[in-house]
Amino acid sequence: MPLYPMSEILEDAKQKKYGVGYFNNINTEMTRSCIRAAEDLRSPVIMGTAEALLKYSSFDWVAPMLLDVARNATVPVAVHFDHGYNVETIMKALRYGFGSVMFDGSIYPVDENIRISAEIATIAHAMGAGLECELGKVGGLEEGEGEIGVDQLTEASEVTTFLEKTNADFLAISIGTTHGVYAKAPNLDLERLAEIRIITDIPLVLHGGSGLTDLDYKNCIAGGIQKINTFTDVVNAAIETARGISEDAPYVELSKLMEDAMYDAVALKIKTYGSDGKA
Repeated sequence: MPLYPMSEILEDAKQKKYGVGYFNNINTEMTRSCIRAAEDLRSPVIMGTAEALLKYSSFDWVAPMLLDVARNATVPVAVHFDHGYNVETIMKALRYGFGSVMFDGSIYPVDENIRISAEIATIAHAMGAGLECELGKVGGLEEGEGEIGVDQLTEASEVTTFLEKTNADFLAISIGTTHGVYAKAPNLDLERLAEIRIITDIPLVLHGGSGLTDLDYKNCIAGGIQKINTFTDVVNAAIETARGISEDAPYVELSKLMEDAMYDAVALKIKTYGSDGKA
């Protein structure tokens, strides 16, 4: 199959009211587990990497792998670059052929976030790629506390202006989720999600997708979320498997068992998000 635009995959999800998982990949085991699960369950999927993960696997290695797997998959696969903070790094992702990129300008004041996002959107669109932006702030990346303040949630009143000025294709919103492991059960603001969904019809993205309950996922998808970012739950599945294996186990056995554990974790997410059978 050809490389699929993330916009095409998420538009189908929006029309048919299901979610699509975005899964970060840093090695062959993660990538194989993801594509195996997607193909076995006949699900569209979004795969990629993020700026913070490039220290583990550089563009030179991970980009060709992801793009090759996507082009040879039997289900729709989009390749996306997540949480780009530096314009130079995002430009590298575009030159490597990622079909979409994310600029995370949540660390900046809204006006600066808008200015930089608009500049990147112009370049990305000229190269045939889509742009995801974040309005509000999803915690957990810098502070690692698993906490998010009400003042950091996405303000619905700012959405229309933000999208008009940036020309972003996808919007990551903050409604109470955080990246990584939650310090306590999240309190999702579903009313805020509903208000944002009414304001715009572009695909909405939920970051911090690991650690939520099945009901949380279903409520978010019913409320208008199309893309759900998932990393920690998949990685933890591999870690738990590795810790339960004898220290004398050969690496090839360990690698296969970890891959199978990640396969199971991805498959579970696909079923929970409702994208199985949608390819």
